[in-house]
Amino acid sequence: MSLIPSFFGSNRRINNTIFDPFSLDVWDHPFKELQFPSSSSSSAIANARVDWKETEEAHVFKADLPGMKKEEVKVEIEDDTVLKISGERHVEKEEKQDTWHRVERSSGGFSRKFRLPENVKMDQVKASMENGVLTVTVPKVETKKKAQVKSIEISG
Repeated sequence: MSLIPSFFGSNRRINNTIFDPFSLDVWDHPFKELQFPSSSSSSAIANARVDWKETEEAHVFKADLPGMKKEEVKVEIEDDTVLKISGERHVEKEEKQDTWHRVERSSGGFSRKFRLPENVKMDQVKASMENGVLTVTVPKVETKKKAQVKSIEISG
């Protein structure tokens, strides 16, 4: 039984300890339900926080990946419908003369998946990384503007 009250219609706890409001069953609901098996190896920044906003032109994803280099992160599109952000942070090498007092920074792999709506241009996805923030921009298909109606005066 969850110790955290359900504000989003689900009484689930992620990994039996942490409630993740960005889990697929919460935020992908408008774009159809999509379930992925959890991986026990996804521990590093498994709770990597991702913001997803929609503008008139695109869907924009921003992921906080502090201390990671762009070479350590992968952005992929699966089956033309799913955006996958994954990567791995490696453990710092121990030197024989070092004395460690505390290790709190995470290491290991992470993976986040998001089902994209049908109104996107999958062939024009762009990603950039600056100061530990990954930004993925998925352009939207242009929608036709409402037909303008012009009244014509009838003569005669």
